[in-house]
Amino acid sequence: MRHIAVLAASAILFGTVLTAGAEEWELGEGNKAFEHLPQYQSYLQNHDDTQMTEYGGSVPHRKHDDFNPLPKGYKHAQPYLKNLWLGYPFSYEYDRARGHVHAIEDVTTIDRINRYSDQAGLPSTCYNCKTNTIPQLLEKHGDDFWSMNFHDFRKMHDPARHSIGCTNCHDPANQMRLVITSVPLAEALERQGRDWRNASRNEMRSLVCAQCHVEYYFETGQHGVAAKPHFPWDKGMNAEDMYRFKADGDPERDGFEGQFTDWVHAVSKAPMIKVQHPEYEMWSDSVHAQAGVSCADCHMPRVTEGAVRTSSHHWTSPLKTDQMIRNACMGCHADRTPADLRDRTVYNQERVWNQLNIAQEKSVRAHEAVRQAMEHGFADEDLLAQAREMVRKGQWFWDYVSAENSAGAHNPVKALDTLASSQQYSDEAVQLAIRSTNYEIAEAMDRPIKELVPPIREHSRQLQQSQEHLDSHVWLQYLPQLPEAELVWDGNERLR
Repeated sequence: MRHIAVLAASAILFGTVLTAGAEEWELGEGNKAFEHLPQYQSYLQNHDDTQMTEYGGSVPHRKHDDFNPLPKGYKHAQPYLKNLWLGYPFSYEYDRARGHVHAIEDVTTIDRINRYSDQAGLPSTCYNCKTNTIPQLLEKHGDDFWSMNFHDFRKMHDPARHSIGCTNCHDPANQMRLVITSVPLAEALERQGRDWRNASRNEMRSLVCAQCHVEYYFETGQHGVAAKPHFPWDKGMNAEDMYRFKADGDPERDGFEGQFTDWVHAVSKAPMIKVQHPEYEMWSDSVHAQAGVSCADCHMPRVTEGAVRTSSHHWTSPLKTDQMIRNACMGCHADRTPADLRDRTVYNQERVWNQLNIAQEKSVRAHEAVRQAMEHGFADEDLLAQAREMVRKGQWFWDYVSAENSAGAHNPVKALDTLASSQQYSDEAVQLAIRSTNYEIAEAMDRPIKELVPPIREHSRQLQQSQEHLDSHVWLQYLPQLPEAELVWDGNERLR
């Protein structure tokens, strides 16, 4: 029976569907299941990890919520997230994810997906980094898959079996071989003249993470493959590089034309871009990257279990325990103690976090300045257009750091530099908006930010069905009231 249990563990690990009876699954001597059992045992730790670090951790919580304790909110929050994404699905719900093994469950319950309708409002692309089934889905549906209705694939995805696992990164026929299963990453590397098949083992230990921990956008159906993910790396990986890339798309190469826009902000009418999670880009020119330290060196360090030494598949922060720091950091930093290394990282994170929230508030002020200029009625439209461009740019640079998820730990120098640019652009937006009214809104704008624009604490699809809710905040009044509707999907269960 133990042999069957071990094989079942290995089969789940490598994406095998166990359809045969137990009698058909006899293990021969030297079966690969035994070779990979330590990795699988560490992988299982991802299911039960509920430990926090100072600026993050494994307890899911609302990332804008600074008014509730865990598990709903957290002391290190960004209270203006709902304001900054107003009119875009991210404003409904933006939670700290629980990690790879919970990806299917989390994406099927998030309010960004419209669960009140037969149409999800977001495409099947959203499964791309949540499941191990993408190669099979693309083989069956081709490029049509990306733009298909997200709801159509709910029932086939079992959270216990189809969340991120070994086949996302390993060749099932040769489990020691790392592979790229992400079509968007393979294509991005090809545009750079690189073939992942020729990459070194150490390069692959970061590239497999770059399959998902990156910035991307959806191609348009008019110029590319509808809703297909595309990495904007052609001009570089820093915030300025990718901003220039999205300013003027080549239809044949990039899948969009002209200025790329994810949505138009409900209050300022600025054409906005949403950053995803550019951990790979943030790391790419860090001191660790330059020293040849891969993502896996820190997040999948070598560990010893009994007589076996292997890479941990518990994908998490090395800051959680002294032993994790010893495993991940002290091979290079042997002259330091775990406390020293943790304190230094938190020191950098604290400074980045402070500037992140300043940049966030300045971005809110920029939207408000444009709003007031628009409401003024006699604003110079040329200056107002320039202000909107600075609003767009300031928020993009802020979001590059905000969405990156390490609070600056992966590259504190670049994080602080990016946030300094964000603050500069947002300040320019405010001044342009004020000038557009011949300074007539200057006095009204000269107030503390939380007095000028309070944070939107609560907002959801269900709340947007209520006019009373929309009347509760001046910014919410720019949103249309949604028709009343009942929940259709609860996870992968259809309710009606």
